[in-house]
Amino acid sequence: MRLQENDITKQFYNYLWAYILVALSGCLGNVVDGIIVGNLISEDGVSAITLAKPINQFIFTLHLLINAGAGMLVAYAIGQKNIDNARNLFTRALTLSVGLGLLLAIVGGLIFPTQTSQMLCNNERILPLAKDYIQVLLIGNPAFILMWGLSTMVGVDGSPRLVSMAVIIDNVVNLLLDIVFIQWFGWGIAGSSAATVVGHLVGIAILLSHWRKPENRRLKLVFSTEGLAASWKRIISQGAPLAVASICLTLLLFSANKIVLSTTGRTGMFVFALCMNLLQVYNLFLSGTCQTLQSLGAIQVGKKNDEGVRMVIKRGFRFITTAMAITCLLVCLYPQGIARLFGCDEPEMIAQSMTALRVFALSFIPFCYIYVLMIVYKLYSHHSMALFISFALSLTVIPVLWLVAKWMPQYIWHSYLIAYLIEAAIIFVLHKARHIQFQLKV
Repeated sequence: MRLQENDITKQFYNYLWAYILVALSGCLGNVVDGIIVGNLISEDGVSAITLAKPINQFIFTLHLLINAGAGMLVAYAIGQKNIDNARNLFTRALTLSVGLGLLLAIVGGLIFPTQTSQMLCNNERILPLAKDYIQVLLIGNPAFILMWGLSTMVGVDGSPRLVSMAVIIDNVVNLLLDIVFIQWFGWGIAGSSAATVVGHLVGIAILLSHWRKPENRRLKLVFSTEGLAASWKRIISQGAPLAVASICLTLLLFSANKIVLSTTGRTGMFVFALCMNLLQVYNLFLSGTCQTLQSLGAIQVGKKNDEGVRMVIKRGFRFITTAMAITCLLVCLYPQGIARLFGCDEPEMIAQSMTALRVFALSFIPFCYIYVLMIVYKLYSHHSMALFISFALSLTVIPVLWLVAKWMPQYIWHSYLIAYLIEAAIIFVLHKARHIQFQLKV
């Protein structure tokens, strides 16, 4: 038992740090963009990036729907030593995700870029910046999906260190090119978006080197139409809870941007942008934890190892608790420093930021626990509870935010905390009422 515990602990942290670095690509890319844009362009540039977040989140939703779900199925297949099935799922997931990415690039990035931008922003001062950023983001979105998808599959295939290296280099390239494209080439905020795309392309090239070694060819492309529709259905069904949570988050980002912009104006929009960047930091640890639970936990489920699953879950909750405590403490101690990090020098913005950042730092703690719990329900096949949490995580916030903005606008920054506490109470009641047990079905 002790040997198994040590082995799972080692695997857990190997996967965890690899997936945390993967999350840098999706979570901290925007944070880096925001810091550089805030200092090289303006506070309105930071707001423009936040107004574009629903698009970025929708792209991430496509990844979760296809590649995250397929990653779990591939992990199951590997655990069962069914390599042929793993290869089929791998091939069909990548082709489907890239195909949808190309469709989104054509429709949103080339045909309707202006209409898409106007749908997200109606502020005349911020709109031109938002349009420039969003168009490049949409055109380059296939690189986002392929980078995230390959990272998931290469990690499942046993090369988490290569994933780590790819994501580190991806973000270094993004950081360097941000400065080059914005300041030297004079591309403005569009250069920030272009730098992220180029960084992902470099990361993809590094991940593809996984297949250069013969021993790493357990997963490879195998094109066949046999059972194609059934495979896609399994992939989408498996990724649905995470994707539903993500699409609900897309709706939340869209609605919250509209409500905050109309209620608090340009100053409040920048403050909200800071809070959303803080959420990206929490998501860095949250995404790494959840991806580890999915991959390593799914392998233990495939082996019917109930004790192994429990060990993985225990380490997941322990890590996310430590990460949240440290992050929350730092934000509460240095909120003014965070505002200045993003180029803010207006006293009114800094004053509002100090209150809002502290409140949001506390708000994201119940959010993270609830999200991890959703993965636990999924591992133990309590699919209805996982699906409920997927919907509720974001949709609970929208009515609370609207009501607070309408009747008590001075407490608008407390909306997220109120909503997540309400949801936690509902989950607790449902769990007890349905007598749910966390036990593998052998």
